[in-house]
Amino acid sequence: MRLNSKGQVTIPAELRRKHHLHEGDEVTVIEAADGLRIVRVEEAESRGQRLVREMRGRATGGMSTEELMELLRGE
Repeated sequence: MRLNSKGQVTIPAELRRKHHLHEGDEVTVIEAADGLRIVRVEEAESRGQRLVREMRGRATGGMSTEELMELLRGE
């Protein structure tokens, strides 16, 4: 890996998949005796939690719960 002019590195896709890292996940860099470690910030929101938070309050269909249930049931 190569450090770019902004001090950023790209974690290879294989390692991101292996360690379940996704776009938007928070990580921190920790200085260790033998170098630097990249560690996921565990208390950060998960990808799903971020998605739910961003979607909350966006529904604009104007249908009641009963109307939605009828639509889903095919009535």
